[in-house]
Amino acid sequence: MAGGFGAGKTTFVGAVSEIAPLRTEALMTTASIGVDRAEAVPGKFATTVAMDFGRLTLADDLVLYVFGTPGQHRFWFMWDDLVCGAVAAIVLVDTRRLADSFASIDFFESRGLPFLVAINQFQDTRQHGPDQVREALKIPPAVEVVTCDARSPESTKKTLIAAAEHALAEHHAPRSRKA
Repeated sequence: MAGGFGAGKTTFVGAVSEIAPLRTEALMTTASIGVDRAEAVPGKFATTVAMDFGRLTLADDLVLYVFGTPGQHRFWFMWDDLVCGAVAAIVLVDTRRLADSFASIDFFESRGLPFLVAINQFQDTRQHGPDQVREALKIPPAVEVVTCDARSPESTKKTLIAAAEHALAEHHAPRSRKA
């Protein structure tokens, strides 16, 4: 899972994981002033510095590992390693800062990894529907856009299911559709 700084990736992984998630959060210091756009996320005092990791058992012989990437540009060097072997990805977006989503979308498109866009429904913010976000981000019709609440275990599970279904559909799509 990827997305901009403060989009809710750590919260999402924590909500869906059956184990205590591995979090690599550190307190933000004055060194982040002018680097991280913390003013866009009031009350955020920590940031992911490596990754988030959670696990969800789907069957006795099938386990889903969920990774959340760091949102800041200076940590992007890890993304290639985090997506190695991935079946699908989720770009978690905050509609207050849609532009922060472009880098994640570009990353997954350039690697040919099936992904969907999940709109995190932040409390007390104006809500935007999938069609509005699709248009604003210029997302092609083949990419699914869904809404989710990163705090809700049920909502995050539905989002993961949608990502898996999207990946399966892409895998079975005719080659001309994939291009």
